[in-house]
Amino acid sequence: MSMMALESSAQKFGEGGTPFLSARRVADLLGVTMTELASLIGVARNTLAAKGGARKVDAALSPVVRVLAMAGEMAGGEERAAIWFKHQPIPGWAGKTAYDLVRDGKADKVLAYLEAVRSGVYA
Repeated sequence: MSMMALESSAQKFGEGGTPFLSARRVADLLGVTMTELASLIGVARNTLAAKGGARKVDAALSPVVRVLAMAGEMAGGEERAAIWFKHQPIPGWAGKTAYDLVRDGKADKVLAYLEAVRSGVYA
């Protein structure tokens, strides 16, 4: 993924005035509660709200934001990317969606799939 795309996604998903990603913005885009987002990224719900948890939350949100940014680039917008993320089964994963795979700690597999699609492997 290009540095420009990463920087623009960091701006879109940034917590205003901090270097960290905003859990609230990601939850809003995905249409999930903060509790569901915490479960998705594998952190305790109260960690999302804790000031001291910003680095941990940022690290946990980072793969989700990378997936959404790359899918958004390919799908033509972050709303479409969010729908894809939650509802579109990924080939070869027994009907699992990107959401399911990320929740299972396999964000790297989703990113690899998106890279393959982008380079024409699954086209």
